[in-house]
Order: sequence, then C-alpha cells, then structure tokens
Amino acid sequence: LLPFRYIPPLIWGKSGHIQTALYGKMGRVRSPHPYGLRKYLTMPDGATATFDLFEPRSEHCTGEDVTMVICPGIANHSEKQYIRTFVDYAQKNGYRCAVLNHLGALPNIELTSPRMFTYGCTWEFGAMVNYIKKTYPQTQLVVVGFSLGGNIVCKYLGESQANQERVLCCVSVCQGYSALRAQETFMQWDHCRRFYNFLMADNMKKIILSHRQVLFGDNNLKKPQSLSDADLGKLYTATSLMQIDDNVMRKFHGYSSLKEYYEEESCLQYLHRIYVPLLLVNAADDPLVHESLLSIPRALSEKRENVMHVLPLHGGHLGFFEGSVLFPEPLTWMDKLVVQYANAICQWEKTKPHCSDAEQAVSGQE
Repeated sequence: LLPFRYIPPLIWGKSGHIQTALYGKMGRVRSPHPYGLRKYLTMPDGATATFDLFEPRSEHCTGEDVTMVICPGIANHSEKQYIRTFVDYAQKNGYRCAVLNHLGALPNIELTSPRMFTYGCTWEFGAMVNYIKKTYPQTQLVVVGFSLGGNIVCKYLGESQANQERVLCCVSVCQGYSALRAQETFMQWDHCRRFYNFLMADNMKKIILSHRQVLFGDNNLKKPQSLSDADLGKLYTATSLMQIDDNVMRKFHGYSSLKEYYEEESCLQYLHRIYVPLLLVNAADDPLVHESLLSIPRALSEKRENVMHVLPLHGGHLGFFEGSVLFPEPLTWMDKLVVQYANAICQWEKTKPHCSDAEQAVSGQE
C-alpha cells in the first residue's frame, strides 16, 4: 500500500518547526485553483452549513464513482491552499471532492445561529455526507480529515454503524486523538508548543470576535444562557485555546466543564468502533502533537487489523513538503500518500469476492 518513503528537503526538511511554519504561513507553493460549487445546508438549530463540491477531472482507476468527503483543520475551509492542492490532485485521480467549510471559518459567510464549529461536533460533516449519499446514490466514499478534521471524521464514523455505510476507508492526518490528554502538553514550552498554542488562540479569537454580534448580542434569543458578556471579556484576555474552549466553545453544546467537553468531543472513545480500513498518519517531529499521544494510534494498529499507523520521522504539522535541496515541490508527500492509499483500497474493494445476500444472512445467523 505504501511503495514510497518520505524524503524531506535536504537543508530544512528535517525541522518540524520549519515544516509547520511553512505550512502555517504559505499553506502550499504554487497552489492551484480548482473550481467548485458552494452548497448551503440549513441545520436543525438554524445554523447554515456550507461545503464546496468539486467534480472529478478524469476517470477513476477502478472506473467507479468515488467521492472524497474532506474535513479541514481548525478554522480552515476549502479556500486554504493545502486543501486546494490536495483537491486538485484528487480530482486528477478521478475523485469527486466535497470539502466542509467549518462553521464560522469563511470570512464572507455570516453565522445564522449563535454557534460555531467546535473540536468534535460532527453535525455539519454528517449533513454534508448525507447530501452526497442522497445526491449520488451510486458513489462510494473515502473519508479524509486533517488535524482537527481528523478528530471529527473518526468520531463521526464511530458514532454510528450507519455512518460507515458506503465508506471504503478513512484517512486521518496529524490529529492528536485526545484533547483531554493533549491540553497539559499544549501548555508546555518544550518544542515551543505553548507558543503555537498562543498563535492558534489568537487566530480563534479573531474569528469569534468577527461574529460577536451573533454569538454575544443581547437581541439573540437563541444565545446559550451560559454565554455572557463576562465571557466576551475573558475572550479578549485569553492566551490559549484551552481558555477559549472553557469560556466560549464548550458552551455552544452545554458542557458543564472543560474536562467534560474534551472527553465527549474527542474521537478516542470511538476509534474502536470503526470497522472500515483506517489510516492514521502522524509525524514524529510534529511540534503540536506530543509524542505521548502517539501511543494511541500505535496501540490501536497493533490490536485492529483494519488500522494502519504511519509515522515518518519528519513532516511537522501538515507539512510533509518534498524537494531535492531548498525549494519545496507544489505537491507534498501527504497528498500523494492519501490518494495512493485510497486508490489501493478502491482496487482491493473491487477485486475482493463479495458474499451474496443469502450468504450474509447465513453468516449473520451463525
């Protein structure tokens, strides 16, 4: 399934900080601009979920109709360069792509309810998947999640057996698996995690404050009662994601404490309920994901035949840039890995013998 090794750029590629910084600042180099259609879905609570739909640009290697349903990283959306690069490559390999735009992340889309995306809320992703299943009844699904998106897609699949219907496989890249276990390490200064925490918190503050009228406005009757002007004041002074999660994010779903929020929203308790092929990708030098968290995918892959954990020494957080010496290539090792794994699973699924309905019924009775 994995015929190629990851060889980072010679001069700077073995630094997880440079890889992460390059991803964070640039996203990708010479990023393409795939054309997609934006879809709008009204959620039961009045929120408006959006996702972008990109049609394949060639026939899939199996000749089948396959759709990648993609969940980006924290506060990300389909217009981010690393998402555009991946979508363009997937389209060229015959995949239709549906990319979720996290609720509140797009600067030109107003919130229609007092709620933003959270660490593990699967409502919008589930609505997108259901739309794809209904609109393309013959399509099969490849589920892909990046960073926070990896947590959401794994939690979604594990929440219900029905969510795994028509799913060929799932790929999660650079997630941390347990927010509860990660919060302590994310406040530590080794590998500059506390600094990254501050930068990510600052970005989250800007997004939340851009929607302050909908989230904190006195005229909004749907506003969570636990969300007050005092929380808005605490938001201004927050210097970590944990402070933001405690004062704002957990209250969208009525969690009584940060501990409860992190326990319930993490995919850790759902991973063992996923039965489709599952590829978990991390980098050993990811400065955002502490090495202690990597025992989770390692232990799971040792117990479950459907799970594969890939851990290259380098790559940083969502970097995985390739290039001979100095300048990185537009396409990354991560992009190629996800598509090649999906191709291999699709080909295996097409060639493996399938039981008849009668055989399945007999097997079920046994």
